[in-house]
Amino acid sequence: MEILSQLIQIVDQNFDSILVMRQQTEQRLPAHQHDKAQLLLVYGGIAYLQTDEKDLYIPANHYIWIPKNYPHNLMFNTQDLYIINIYFPDEKADSFYGELGIYPVSKLLAEMLSFSDKWQGDYFKGSWEFEFLTTLKGVLSKENLKKFSIQLPTTDDQRLNAIIDSFRNRLNEDLSLDTVALQSGMSVRSLTRLFQTKLRITFVQYLKMLRIIRAMELIKDTDLNMTEIAYEIGYSNVSAFSNNFHQLTNMRPTEFKIK
Repeated sequence: MEILSQLIQIVDQNFDSILVMRQQTEQRLPAHQHDKAQLLLVYGGIAYLQTDEKDLYIPANHYIWIPKNYPHNLMFNTQDLYIINIYFPDEKADSFYGELGIYPVSKLLAEMLSFSDKWQGDYFKGSWEFEFLTTLKGVLSKENLKKFSIQLPTTDDQRLNAIIDSFRNRLNEDLSLDTVALQSGMSVRSLTRLFQTKLRITFVQYLKMLRIIRAMELIKDTDLNMTEIAYEIGYSNVSAFSNNFHQLTNMRPTEFKIK
């Protein structure tokens, strides 16, 4: 794909520069990788990053660190998404930079990004912008923030994908293990084993994350109140919805709404 080739060429053409890109260039491209590590910051809506092993969800005011040569592709479906990409040359550093991870944007990082909000293009060693962005990168590993934990494992098992697709748009229904097993023509034991062997996660854990992901979309894309959203994704108890949301995102639904 020509656009993909152009993107990789732009990112990697100056191997020793730090590149700042504010356009939503990477969205909906096939899986790709580059020689530079990538800091992708999300404002507004929710971005979706796919890898070979899992789908990751990056909510507003969060960032994802993508190590160099890590295959990925970015997608989103919200209108108000605004992203910033900063690509860093490979330098030996601590283990933080060798792992894929999603973290909240701290007040310090937000202030540094605000200071550099007009920057665009390549910055080279010797420039104060390069030194500033290098310091920004160094801040990431020093903050010791808790990783955002919603990530859905993926599989190429067609049978399991068909089951998941069958209830993805019915989250407001009774989707107990017994019910889904019966609708899928499987025993509870077989369905349980299928989730554990193919996704390394339980049916209940997968469904809980799927429901919270849908709640995040509804919070950002609709005017539904929290009670309506809770019912829409299958919770009869708003308190239980709020507690599960907090457990997976480290924030309450009302906090997420204003971010």
